[in-house]
Amino acid sequence: MSTVSTESSGPAREGLLRQLTAMSRPFWMANIMEMIERLAYYGVRVVVPIYIAQADEIGGLHFTAIEKGQIFLWWALFQSITPMFSGGFADRYGYKRTIFVSIVFKVLGYVLMATQTSYWAFLFGCCTLAFGTAIFKPGVWGTMVHSMDKKHSSVGWGIFYMLVNVGGFLGPPVAHFLYGHGWPAVFYGCAALVSLNFLMLLTYKDPPSGGKQVAGFLETFVVTIKKFFNLRLIIFVIIMSGFWLMFMQLFDMLPNFIVDWIDSSKLVADLHIPEWMLQQNSLRGPQLSQEWMINFNSGLIIIAVVFISWLVSRMRRTHSIFLGIVCSSCGLVLAGFTTAGAFCLAGILVFSVGEMLASPKMNEYLGVIAPPGEKGLYMGYANVPQGVGWGLGSVIAGHAYDEMGDKANLALDYLSRNFNVTDISRPEAMNKLVELTGKSHAEVTSLLWDVYSPYELWYRFAAIGIASAIAMLFYARWVKRYEAPDV
Repeated sequence: MSTVSTESSGPAREGLLRQLTAMSRPFWMANIMEMIERLAYYGVRVVVPIYIAQADEIGGLHFTAIEKGQIFLWWALFQSITPMFSGGFADRYGYKRTIFVSIVFKVLGYVLMATQTSYWAFLFGCCTLAFGTAIFKPGVWGTMVHSMDKKHSSVGWGIFYMLVNVGGFLGPPVAHFLYGHGWPAVFYGCAALVSLNFLMLLTYKDPPSGGKQVAGFLETFVVTIKKFFNLRLIIFVIIMSGFWLMFMQLFDMLPNFIVDWIDSSKLVADLHIPEWMLQQNSLRGPQLSQEWMINFNSGLIIIAVVFISWLVSRMRRTHSIFLGIVCSSCGLVLAGFTTAGAFCLAGILVFSVGEMLASPKMNEYLGVIAPPGEKGLYMGYANVPQGVGWGLGSVIAGHAYDEMGDKANLALDYLSRNFNVTDISRPEAMNKLVELTGKSHAEVTSLLWDVYSPYELWYRFAAIGIASAIAMLFYARWVKRYEAPDV
């Protein structure tokens, strides 16, 4: 089919090793800073859904799934919409200066999350962290774009994505270790980690952005807004928003789903998984911890993303994105349609292949089509679809999981309908249901699974992903007449 064919004409593809050695010092330093930042960020990000909303988490906040969705909505808006503006300021004021300011905000955000337990105060801490992350991204991505040419961009973004996932892979076990010293230690530890990037800023010279260096604050803001109103850019952002709406459920909803429903005890026994990767569960036996299960996403990306990026380097970027969205959507359904840990893990791996095909190519595509002097600006725009998708998806997922997937809520509903028990809290619901039914915890979980079908949650998000893929296919045909063959 023409949509997935690679370009066969033109000069021979340059070898992978030769492309790696062609990368400059600022390129590698930007990658290392991103890796450190992601290590700290995912150390918190992969466990915070449990901290916020898991009903039986000792020391957790015990907010509802709806409240968790509201927190993620504001987190998404601050983190992903702000770069739309901060990208232009990164071009104007310099990438290193922008990165320095971002680190200050990130450290403050982690400290607030460690110390604040009320809803509004914790939300403020999340938004502070999100704001720092929002400023960080265009500075690093702008440095990246100015450190490589179009010929090396596919492998360059593949390397970037690999090192991002090295940080993402190391973050959860670091969080798992820090969690042994209490939840505040997780946040304080990540604040210390991200502070290392202050030192990294001393290791390279800031590349010139090519942006207008004499523009004032207001003029930069106005130009940022004006240049966004480009039909091709807006349509691309809308399509990719659907992808990110589906994509973020792996990190927002799946952690709670795994803790509530997935039984990985057979997987643990068959593969002899070491104890340091396990979450001890007195009711279901040793389970592969949700952070390690999701961590297989980063692990596969570390191993395969540079090779896959090289493999599709001559494919049109929009075609690679199309294939990636389809693959990720299928993986999401596979991860949640049964309680078996092996299928959940397989779904995460399939999802990861799709992520490697789609996510790096989105950044690469915007970097390639960005006009000279506007690379940081367009890298800021790259966050808009994530913000729209993640924010909207957080609200949808919060309500959907509260109604269809939260095991404690479903246990409360079952107690009310079948035993007329209404005066009981979420953390106590499962134990009360076990007591009244005379069944084991595992049998009660199976009962609720059969009665309420929580796996149907994933169908609606996969459908949004497939719709985005189809839209990307039409978009690719539309823009082909305007773009060079190698775009």
